[in-house]
Amino acid sequence: MAYDETLAGRIRSALGKRHGLVEKKMFGGVGFVLRGNMACGVHKDMLIVRVGPEQDKAALARPGARPFDAMGRPMAGWVLVERKGFASDKDLAAWIKMGIEFAASLPPKK
Repeated sequence: MAYDETLAGRIRSALGKRHGLVEKKMFGGVGFVLRGNMACGVHKDMLIVRVGPEQDKAALARPGARPFDAMGRPMAGWVLVERKGFASDKDLAAWIKMGIEFAASLPPKK
């Protein structure tokens, strides 16, 4: 299954132009990477957000969120969000903000 291009477009619009932000194909979908660190992306029809280990529990308590399970094991600090969790632009923006804030807190990668 290809990834949800409409969701990717919504993310692009919400992100706007940011210094150091690039879009990369990954996880069979698309990722939005800030200064070399993944912030968020699209996997199939779900939103991926890198929230970091400190925000993991709070993020997983939000509607539609579950651990991101790559290759059969959950990745700490990463969540997958089903459609109901980002249906409104406000909800999507809140998830994106979490991902951008975490990515911005990390040292840049080359």
